[in-house]
Amino acid sequence: MTSHDTSAHDHSCSSLAPAPGSFRDPKDVASFAPAALGYALFATRWLQAPLYFGLVAAQGVYVYKFFNELWKLIVHVINGHADETYVMLAVLKLVDVVMIANLLIMTIVGGYETFVSRINLQGHRDQPEWLSHVNSNVLKVKLATAIVGISSVHLLQMFVDVHHTSRHALLWGTVIHMAFIVSAGILAYMSGPMLEPRKSGHACGGHEGSGHADTHGEGNRRLIPKPSTGWHDDATPAGRAAPSASAVKSASASSYGGPGAESRIRAAGFPAPKALEDFDHHYPRSLDREAVAMLGKLDFITAKENVVLLGPPGTGKTHLAVALGTRACQAGHQVRFATVAEWAARLADAKAAGRLTEELALLDRYPLLIVDALGLFPLQAAEAQLFFSLVAHRYERGSLIVTSDKPLSGWDLVLSDTAVASAVIDRLVHHSEIISVEGDNYRMRDHGGFGFASPTVR
Repeated sequence: MTSHDTSAHDHSCSSLAPAPGSFRDPKDVASFAPAALGYALFATRWLQAPLYFGLVAAQGVYVYKFFNELWKLIVHVINGHADETYVMLAVLKLVDVVMIANLLIMTIVGGYETFVSRINLQGHRDQPEWLSHVNSNVLKVKLATAIVGISSVHLLQMFVDVHHTSRHALLWGTVIHMAFIVSAGILAYMSGPMLEPRKSGHACGGHEGSGHADTHGEGNRRLIPKPSTGWHDDATPAGRAAPSASAVKSASASSYGGPGAESRIRAAGFPAPKALEDFDHHYPRSLDREAVAMLGKLDFITAKENVVLLGPPGTGKTHLAVALGTRACQAGHQVRFATVAEWAARLADAKAAGRLTEELALLDRYPLLIVDALGLFPLQAAEAQLFFSLVAHRYERGSLIVTSDKPLSGWDLVLSDTAVASAVIDRLVHHSEIISVEGDNYRMRDHGGFGFASPTVR
């Protein structure tokens, strides 16, 4: 049979085959029913939504109870009918109501987020810290500790009013309180192994990957020693194209981001999608992998601390910065990425328009700003002053990630002024994690580096 006949035969056979997704294929018919059933079962989670709104109504009842008890206390104090014991018991009763209300709000918000649907707060500045890493285990432990706190208040009320409390009630109150404490301790202990990072014993050279607890309950992620196939760029030219929607989706598909994560990643202006799991952390000769894993928990953002990544070109500083920024977007934070030249140009335009203060205040809505490639080109005096304005404004107000191929001792040459450099470093490193990435240029690994050795960053 000639090649022409073969191709014709293949074409005729393919024309008879059912199109993908067509119900003429028995396999598609067989797989459709279980998938549809699974989606239907998953949709039943919305039956829980009215339950949480019912708890909102219960929260309103406790608000009424709080102010009712507060009014009684005020009336008794004004009329002179309140002794010290009465006031203490009344205040403890108010504290009890508040603690139960706190327990309710954790159950409402955390339970809805965990079991019904993600709450997309778009990086709301009042978002509670615990919501960014809530999962079923965290929620159970927090509820258990809240119950112990409420039980403590009840027991304290008994001790304060001991003359009107029977020995039987006092004994059983103590026993029940101790039971709550023991059960909360057991629950925390049992949840610990599920929150600990899992280690891999088959990494290159037998090294184990350092890890961190994941958020939103989708498994425990770790800094996987997987060879990177993407960028390790440390400088991105101005005017770069934003990553495509498909690239962003592939970067966050296996992550824990909510429905708004992809839009936050696109809005951040990252040069390319990156993940901590893709970083080849065995390539650098020197890297504090445990510190990088801890940064992946994003506690530095809630603490309004900074991260400074120092190292020669091509060692993966930008990869780490973008990966941390991506994870912050997935956790609900708004992030903005730009090179130091782009930040200087943006602030220069604002200053020329007479709105530099307003521009810096506008950036407060971003819990994390990333300044890339500091030191690639020396800044002019005016640009260095604007960079100082950004760092000074963010000091203890928001987090910065700064990447630089120059050691801190060389920033006076980068910022064109020793005094400005000293002021920038002082505010930037006061509350910061400084990560030194030492090694050869990752992009030149297949070319032998052309005989140039990477400088040591101190």
